[in-house]
Amino acid sequence: MTTAATSWVIFQRSMRYTLRNPAWVVFGLVQPLLYLVLFGPLLNRIGEAPGFDGGNTWRVFVPGLLVQQGVFSAVFVGFGIISERRSGVLDRMKVSAAGELGLLLGRMLRDAVVLTAQAVLLTGGAFVAGLRAPVGGVLAAFALVTVVGLAMAGFAYGLALLVGNEEAYGQLLNALMLPTLLLSGVLLPLALAPGWLAGLARANPLSHIVDAERALFAGEFTGTDTVVGVAVAAGLAAFTTWFAARAIRSGS
Repeated sequence: MTTAATSWVIFQRSMRYTLRNPAWVVFGLVQPLLYLVLFGPLLNRIGEAPGFDGGNTWRVFVPGLLVQQGVFSAVFVGFGIISERRSGVLDRMKVSAAGELGLLLGRMLRDAVVLTAQAVLLTGGAFVAGLRAPVGGVLAAFALVTVVGLAMAGFAYGLALLVGNEEAYGQLLNALMLPTLLLSGVLLPLALAPGWLAGLARANPLSHIVDAERALFAGEFTGTDTVVGVAVAAGLAAFTTWFAARAIRSGS
């Protein structure tokens, strides 16, 4: 089978499993919706602070939530592939006519579809809460966060196959993801940070993606923040796809 054919078969299989267990999709929305409902209104009083674009607090807060959603929705897919490897499902697929890259891309495509659906629901709730942003910018932001989801899914699959144990993988995720998200400015703009913290955050790739998401929500399609963020997301997606494909091929 070609890579495209394998990817399509695996995508269909993965989507059927997801649709039979929709609770996971719903649970993935709980945390960002809680932030939206319980934390978002607190920002109204600081709308004139640096980084809040003259009072448009929702246009700053919601893009950060989308990136957070992209990261968390994707990294937990690693638990599934550990289970499939332990049960022998992954090995049986590898010895069939299915190509190894297709086994990965089909899963990642499913992850991207689920993330996009979650992003639409989250943003719809934000519009009800008071978000106002150009439609074109929001659609472009959806595309960008989908690329982020692909990148993080590739990272999750590769790391999970290398670790090979759910408990160790979960602990490693907690150690890596919490500081990475805190240093990306997903909840508050880095313009509020002291100089040393802002400088440290610049080394975090996710901070550039968050900046790009906020720029797109403001209707800026060709600014420096947007171009840099898109380039970073595309580079991450390419690297993590290679990383995950190598992990599957090596049988780690």
